[in-house]
Amino acid sequence: MLDVSELRREYTQGGLRRKDLPEQPLELFELWLRQACEAKLTDPTAMCVATADASGQPSQRIVLLKHYDEKGFVFYTNLGSRKAQQLAENDKISLLFPWHPLDRQVHIMGRAEKLGKLEVLKYFNSRPKDSQIAAWVSQQSSRISARGLLEAKFLEFKQKFSKGEVPLPSFWGGYRVVVESIEFWQGGAQRLHDRFVYNQADEVSWEIERLAP
Repeated sequence: MLDVSELRREYTQGGLRRKDLPEQPLELFELWLRQACEAKLTDPTAMCVATADASGQPSQRIVLLKHYDEKGFVFYTNLGSRKAQQLAENDKISLLFPWHPLDRQVHIMGRAEKLGKLEVLKYFNSRPKDSQIAAWVSQQSSRISARGLLEAKFLEFKQKFSKGEVPLPSFWGGYRVVVESIEFWQGGAQRLHDRFVYNQADEVSWEIERLAP
């Protein structure tokens, strides 16, 4: 078995200071995301989404961020998926952006709201046609016996929708994560990492606190 206890490195790419923080966390998130894109990180919009069922059992998976603004962070999914079933029982949710090459993480906690049909339709219609067809093919999180079944179903729907637009599946939608707190983590030498958390104080303002690494 691989001994992982000795796998370590130093975090030396810079610090984060209170005087440099904007009053609104979205400004810092946008700066860090832009820098992640400029650094050509693989999938800079990839985020780990953590949900929990009614019993408290957590579950995690990677999805792609598709929109963000002052209202929250948006992703799309099959409404029959495990994450959707868990959010129906417990709307609390956590997001994590793991930008390891930059020694950075962004951790968001909040609650998930289901998007309206018009917003979902607008995004669905912007997707490549093969991605639209794939949404029809997969009953996400359900058990299947072989990959060939998916491939055959994809070809079936590709033929079915070969002419005209692909309609929005009734079982496909999205969520907006309404932010309650957002933490910015910047790696530091000697494991003295810089962590700042923004907690929502009211509708327009945030309280900023430094956390111990």
